[in-house]
Order: sequence, then C-alpha cells, then structure tokens
Amino acid sequence: MIATAAPERTAALPPPTNDHDPFARPSTDGRRFRREGHQTKPSRLREPSGENHGRPGPARYNEDVDLAAKPNLFGLSRAALGELVSSLREPAYRATQIYTWLYRRRVRSIAEMTDLTKSLRDSLAASHDLRWPTVIERGHSRDGTIKYLFRLDGGATIESVYIPEERRRTICISTQAGCPLECAFCLTGISGYKRNLKAWEILGQVATVMQEAPREEKAWNIVVMGMGEPLLNYDNTVAALRVLMDPDGFAVAAKKLTVSTVGILPALEKLMQEPVRPNLAISLHAPTKELRRELMPIEERYDIKDVIAAAQRYPIPHGGAVTYEYVLLGGVNDQPEHARALVRLLRGSRGKVNLIPLNPAPEIPFAPPTREAVDEFCRILSEARVTVSVRRPRGQDILAACGQLHLTRGEVPVPAPALP
Repeated sequence: MIATAAPERTAALPPPTNDHDPFARPSTDGRRFRREGHQTKPSRLREPSGENHGRPGPARYNEDVDLAAKPNLFGLSRAALGELVSSLREPAYRATQIYTWLYRRRVRSIAEMTDLTKSLRDSLAASHDLRWPTVIERGHSRDGTIKYLFRLDGGATIESVYIPEERRRTICISTQAGCPLECAFCLTGISGYKRNLKAWEILGQVATVMQEAPREEKAWNIVVMGMGEPLLNYDNTVAALRVLMDPDGFAVAAKKLTVSTVGILPALEKLMQEPVRPNLAISLHAPTKELRRELMPIEERYDIKDVIAAAQRYPIPHGGAVTYEYVLLGGVNDQPEHARALVRLLRGSRGKVNLIPLNPAPEIPFAPPTREAVDEFCRILSEARVTVSVRRPRGQDILAACGQLHLTRGEVPVPAPALP
C-alpha cells in the first residue's frame, strides 16, 4: 500500500508562477529542496587531487587507502588472469580454471581450487588475496527484503539489497560509496559522496547475496540501481558487468541485468559499443528540463531530450526494453499536467515508464504522492498508449527501498569528481 501521510518536516514546490509555463518555478540554484547543511553547488564538482584519508578537502575520488597487503585475485578479468599465469610460467588454460573458480563456483579461498597444482596454489596465495567485501550488518524487512551493509578497503561503506519474489530474485547493487549527483529526492545523494567502487567490490556484493540466498530454481535479476551513478565509474562498472554476463562467470542473462543512469552521455555512447550490453533504465523523474534541473542538477550538463534520444539508439538485449524511471513526489511532479507532459516528451519513443512513489526518509524534503494521484497518473499514460508500471516498495521499513540507501552515519563525504 502506498503511504499517504507526509513524513515530518517535508516541503513541496510552491505553485507555478509563470502563466506561460505551468512548470516554471522561481529562479533557484538547484538546491531549493536541500536542508541546511546539505547544500553543495554543482561548481564544486572538480578534478580529484591528493589522497583520500577520510577527511574533508581535496581527495582522490576513485580509491580509498587500500589496507590490504596483497592485490585481490577476485575481480581480475580473463585477460588479467592470463597475464598472471603467464608471469608464473603456467600454461594458458590455468587462467580459465582460475576464472571458473572465482566467478562460477565462487570459492572463498585459493586452497579450494583443487584442479590447480599445489605449487600454483601456493604461488597465487603468496602474491594475492581472495576476498569479498565484508558484511558488517544485515537488516531484515517484514516483507523478506534484506539490506546488506558492506565495509570496503579504507573504511568506506556501501549498501546492497536482496529482494525475494514469487517468481524471481533481485539483487540491487551499488557502484559508488555515496553519490556526487545530489538529486533532491534521493537519500544517497543527500548523504554525500565517498569514492568509486572497484570491480571486485561490485562483484562481491552479488557473490555474497547469491551465496547466502536460499537454493531455489528462480532466475536472478541484477539491477545496478543502488548507491552511485554507474556511468561515472565506467571502467569498474563495465568490468564487473562483463563478468556478471559471462556464461563462464556469473552467467546472468543480459536481459536480466539492468543499469540505471541519469544519462551521462559520453559514457552511455561508449556502453553502446560493448559487444554484450545490459538492459538500460533512464532516471527521468520530471517531464520538462526546467523541473528536472531543479530536482536533478545533472540536467544542467545533459539535456533531457538528448538523454532520451541516446536511450532510443541504445541496442537493447533481446527480450529487454528501455525503462524510464519516474519518482512521484507529492504535489511536485505527480499532477495530471505532468503526466500529459511526460506523454509528449516520450511520444514516438520505445520503452516503458516505471513509476516509483517516493519512499520517504526524514532527510528527504518531500512527501509521497497520494494513491489517487498515482492512479490518475497511470490512467493518463495508459490512455496515451504508454506502457506503465508502478514499483511496489520493498524494504521500506529498513530504508532499503529505492532512493533510501546511504552512507553510514558519521562518514565524511569528499569533494565530488568532475563530470565528463
């Protein structure tokens, strides 16, 4: 059931003030919805410099201090494993064996790789660790959803979610610790940004949940919709996607894996060139560039119409579809005129709209939509022959629902990276 009571200390946009544009709003810096203490202007997005030691100030954004004494075997690609076994003067097929142990069988130690010679296992153990991110907390929802809190090298934390359903199982994974994009309705962005995840940290979330989940004959769905913007961590995200979709790796079908992005256009164009691509979801959340700019500062860089045009060129895997995600905010973007504007925006576009009634949190300065508003929004889209669905909230009672993942209390955000 969709909650209709507004959380404490919420606010909505004031009524339109421009007779010519029903969506026009008073001039703002794009942070009108921020609580005091969360205001960070887009101009602070900049190139990283120096080292990140968990303190404010200039910092490298793509890695924390790595406390591990050895490099991690888990997360290496086929090519990297090939170079490794070659350096050890082992035959090339050993790389395939190691790859299978790491990603299909998902063993937790090098000693378990029993079809390798003991001398090779000893050499690997001397030069490499085999580790996954450390689980420090599991939150269990009344609806069966489980939220995982992971600690990474250097002390950064991330959250992932396991969502069991009748016919399938879904894992929602993160690609950044925090998020630099600062969308006004998202707790992840409000909480700040820490760093990019490495490929093994992305894969380790999936491996952990798959290992702990009940053994069932249900398909796995992976959604890259957790903390962070995946295409701002392009290389590590794509390295993980390749292993996830590899039949000799995690063997997740491309149509069962979805990457959600606000529309980082240079990276999206690059993703189109990958030989195997996941499904695509576009974080839309507003029907006009004016309203989207106020809710999502990234609109200042990448125009909503250009993002949709790129999504229409994206080569969707067989059986998949482009999804346009739209968080409904009570009194802000959920009115009939917004629905009609969305129909006009998407006219001629293939794909579907996924409506997401806001999952509230005390720090999010919006109220959820009413049930009546959701129903009317759906009706308008359906009558215009737009395929539409409403996402049922899962794990809301443990802050595991869409837009509720965040850095742990007390973590210090760092300056955000420059946008491409």
